[in-house]
Amino acid sequence: MRHFYFSLNISRTEYLRYYQGSAARVVVRAHDGRTLSIPAINLRQFVTHAGIQGRFRATIDQNNRLVSLEHQVGIV
Repeated sequence: MRHFYFSLNISRTEYLRYYQGSAARVVVRAHDGRTLSIPAINLRQFVTHAGIQGRFRATIDQNNRLVSLEHQVGIV
């Protein structure tokens, strides 16, 4: 398993595009410079009134499939 860390700052209005299905994936740049394409549905659990903000950790398996996505609370 590999872990990738990245930060997001998506407004509630912007995330609405993903929620309504007009955009299926969120492309992010991990802190190590790699690009990740994450299914937008996996971010729904992190949406607040303000949108999605914070640092996240994605765990990826040997087949490059997303295993888990965690919000890194309290980490700057």
